[in-house]
Amino acid sequence: MNARVPAEVFPPGEFLREELEARDWSQQELAEIMGRPPRLISELISGKRAVTPETAKGLAEAFGTSPDYWMSLESQYQLSKVKTEDGIVARKAALYGRFPVREMIRRGWVQASESVEVLEARFCDFFRIPDVSVQPELVHNAKKTHAHLEATPLQMAWLFRVRTLAEKQVVPAYSREKLAAAVEKLKALLLAPEEARHAPRILAEAGVRLVFVEAMPGSKIDGATFWLDDEKPVIGMTLRFDRIDNFWFVLRHEIEHVLREDGKADADVLIDSDLGSETDGIAECEGRANEAGADFCVQKGQLDDFVARVQPYFSEKKVLLFAQRINVHPGLVVGQLQRRLKRHDFLRKHQVKVRDFALQAADSDGWGSFSE
Repeated sequence: MNARVPAEVFPPGEFLREELEARDWSQQELAEIMGRPPRLISELISGKRAVTPETAKGLAEAFGTSPDYWMSLESQYQLSKVKTEDGIVARKAALYGRFPVREMIRRGWVQASESVEVLEARFCDFFRIPDVSVQPELVHNAKKTHAHLEATPLQMAWLFRVRTLAEKQVVPAYSREKLAAAVEKLKALLLAPEEARHAPRILAEAGVRLVFVEAMPGSKIDGATFWLDDEKPVIGMTLRFDRIDNFWFVLRHEIEHVLREDGKADADVLIDSDLGSETDGIAECEGRANEAGADFCVQKGQLDDFVARVQPYFSEKKVLLFAQRINVHPGLVVGQLQRRLKRHDFLRKHQVKVRDFALQAADSDGWGSFSE
């Protein structure tokens, strides 16, 4: 089969020369007709000068054509002179269209390269795929009936980073009994924000890998739960809302997924976004996890009793006394009352920050200090 040879593109001056010959005009005569310098016509024919919109209009009037005709000849000629590497731009566009390239490079997850081949290879390594056209799968099971996760590129990149950090952890075999006991240990930490630093260790002792990775802008992830090799539970959290109530609610929500082995049988990943903001139409397992998270922060019976006794006069003093009585930080009570009252500004000053404490003894990536 013969290789295709691209058609030769001639400069507008060649067509101009033919028009002059067809009319038996000299360059001087055309210059006089157009009211332009003879040098302009000479340089157009020799290809030393490009056709401008003004010149195109003059030529069109002189030869009875359209200005677009001459501008098109000029554009085609100029484009023919531009040499590009075949397919490079298209391949880069495809890569940027599939993955959050700029953000991943900024975080150091993938090293930048001027070579598209090298860049493609590095993204294949990160997502563990043979080719950039292959859809990444965080966990794989031969029995799976769906082709890939319903996750956005931003969420998928975040999940793979969580997985990479989780795989490096050395923890004992997972035990459901130990995790149930760990929940009670975590319950004892709810009084002070700095106690959050113990959470990774307590979960690790039960065989659960806890990883904190800063959320990708626009991903809206609060947390996620999945299983490595069908027996190693992983919890990933973004800590995108740096509040004590949100930290414990999301963590307990994800723990509930692990305790109930949600997604394990189907080798699925549970991606949790905007936790607690919706209650209608969510999956049964998410409803159970929401209830577990809320009850962990403040037991439902205790909160119901408090609300019944003091509403509608929820003074700061009464909230603080209630929190002291049930031995939790006031921020946890405030968080639950905000949901009940649909008032997110209610006593917000008590929702203290906890992120810095949580990251002290955890495997993490982000917040200005990206891991290698």
